[in-house]
Amino acid sequence: MSSLWQDEPIIQLALAAVALVVGLVIGGLGLFVGFVLTLIAVVGLGSNISPTLQIVLSLIFVQGVGCGGVALAYYRFRRPVVEWVRAEFEISDRVPAFEIPVSVPDLRQVAIIGGGYVTALGGVILASAVITFLQQYTGTQLDTGNNAAAELGMQNPEILLLLIPASVLIIGPGEELLFRGVVQGRIREAFSPIPGILIPSAIFAGLHWFALSGGSPQGNLVALAILLVPSVVFGVTYEYTQNIVVPAMIHGFYNATLFSMLYLVVAYGDQLPEQTAVLLA
Repeated sequence: MSSLWQDEPIIQLALAAVALVVGLVIGGLGLFVGFVLTLIAVVGLGSNISPTLQIVLSLIFVQGVGCGGVALAYYRFRRPVVEWVRAEFEISDRVPAFEIPVSVPDLRQVAIIGGGYVTALGGVILASAVITFLQQYTGTQLDTGNNAAAELGMQNPEILLLLIPASVLIIGPGEELLFRGVVQGRIREAFSPIPGILIPSAIFAGLHWFALSGGSPQGNLVALAILLVPSVVFGVTYEYTQNIVVPAMIHGFYNATLFSMLYLVVAYGDQLPEQTAVLLA
């Protein structure tokens, strides 16, 4: 069978649909595997497990084993699986290579990391301010859920001190390896850069619905819409640099900053000037 079959519009549509399904399934699978492993560990350790240990287990199993492990498994087994499928359907096209480019950032990429961090954090602050202004202007109030880890950290501030370095060492690398390295990498095989960035960003933000605790559906949708801002920044920097380390570092520093701000409010809010505490919150 000739490679010309790929030029057929219906085949192109089918390839795009497969890429979307694979991206969504792989992203969800990473989080699901991590959640199941965490649940098993928590149940196995008993009901007296401390909040700090809960977070440690979640970091290990969700961001580490779940996100990172599923991403590496896809990278390892994608080629033999695709070769088997093509052999079964007698498709003679060469199996495309799938790479997750990784390297030590050069000076240009270090500057991109700095610019991406500022853009992601500034974009979220600006988007949040706009939403707050619109609520005040229209007289509406959205009940937005809290991130489950952040909520646990507000009750146990010492957990936030753990999450700050973990953001750079585990959360950023694990989630970016899965959502940019695999999900975006797979979707980009079937889409041009703009949808190839926006679709994985929407998947990444949408799956955070399950990390929100409380809130109304409308409020949580707004929270996820705001999360699209840093997610797009991560996707753009990965597309531009072709180095997974770049969005991983931006993501890690971004999360670490949010946890640091939350820690200052929780631990020292009564000692800070009111306007400063409100800004950090």
